[in-house]
Amino acid sequence: MKCNKQINPFVQASSQSTPPKGEQGGGCGVYILGIESSCDDTSAAVLRDGFLLSNVTASQAVHEAYGGVVPELASRAHQQNIVPVVDAALKQAGIEREQLSAIAFTRGPGLMGSLLVGVSFAKGLAASLGIPMIDVNHLHGHVLAHFIKEQGARGEGQETKCEEQGAECKEQGAECKEQGAECKEQGAECKEQGARSKEQENTKGFKQSSCPLPLAPCPSFPFLCLLVSGGNSQIVLVKSYKEMEIIGQTIDDAAGEAIDKCSKVMGLGYPGGPIIDKLARQGNPDAFSFAKPNIAGYDYSFSGLKTSFLYSLRDWLKEDPDFIEHHKEDLAASLEKTIVDILMKKLRLAAKDLKIKQVAVAGGVSANTGLRNAFHDYAKRYGWQIFIPRFSYTTDNAAMIAIAGYFKYLDHDFCPMSAPAYSRVSTEA
Repeated sequence: MKCNKQINPFVQASSQSTPPKGEQGGGCGVYILGIESSCDDTSAAVLRDGFLLSNVTASQAVHEAYGGVVPELASRAHQQNIVPVVDAALKQAGIEREQLSAIAFTRGPGLMGSLLVGVSFAKGLAASLGIPMIDVNHLHGHVLAHFIKEQGARGEGQETKCEEQGAECKEQGAECKEQGAECKEQGAECKEQGARSKEQENTKGFKQSSCPLPLAPCPSFPFLCLLVSGGNSQIVLVKSYKEMEIIGQTIDDAAGEAIDKCSKVMGLGYPGGPIIDKLARQGNPDAFSFAKPNIAGYDYSFSGLKTSFLYSLRDWLKEDPDFIEHHKEDLAASLEKTIVDILMKKLRLAAKDLKIKQVAVAGGVSANTGLRNAFHDYAKRYGWQIFIPRFSYTTDNAAMIAIAGYFKYLDHDFCPMSAPAYSRVSTEA
């Protein structure tokens, strides 16, 4: 049954007042549908009071043949995928669309054609249901992915403690018993107060329970976040859910862009990130050295590294036409190490200057094994408390859009129906 929130979806609101009773987790709960379509992934997710119920993503393999994302092909694929993806997300969440409280969507930055598909769909669905729309900065979503709550989730780099209402947690088959509810791994999930139990294709069944499993810790404000992807390399000072300051960023190429281009030069294919990561695990990171920039402050530069890599390969191939095939593992490992060293040096400098010990990483490149290992290493050396997202939250996904939208919902920060998509914007916007 739909919960009547009495909110006008077509009026911009920015009130800081406390939402009415029932909008903070009481009553029928706050259900947010998140929609992400900024690049080549069509994704939809449903949250209830900040807890993830579903996260469905349709990727587009068509771009692999072209060595990069083709905007026109991406937008066409979004048009094909958006309806079935949203439908699957609602079904896996076990709710009807009439139960939704609001729709959060990626407004930008991204490919304009791709964004327009998600924005238009969100507007149409919100209008038909009479619920508010929430525009989300895609980059904010990556940063706030650390605040997605999942029952039983454990955060990488964090030790999870189970001390809630007498629950006992034991490793390797932990059991949570309270009020007669039992939560067992492999086939059961704990969902809070009144969650509906439905068997869904490609999802695990769950039993109704009021017994919460331990949650992964979230960073507290202020904290630093290294946001690294194919289009961004930034150090962000996160002061609150809505206040973020870019204190360092690339002045040319992004880290992920450099990886993709170097992978293409080696003839390894697209996307280069997973390929370089896999090869790097088998190579010697100290086999080759490449140029590192000397940029003032906390800013980055990767164009010099890319040029150094290209010219080095050119010279080595003159001596051995099969040089890449003979040394691709070492080349990948050395490239990865150079990029990670560049990223971590500036991040360490910022953390030291600002005296901040809570440090997070986000974005597609945060899935890189070398970067994750570096975070653990720096945590031990410098006493950092680190926050590393689950792999499913590193790439573009709607769960991060939904959580960003959830926080804006609690502030009644909605957007009007006239809100357009935008292709370019910074994290601070």
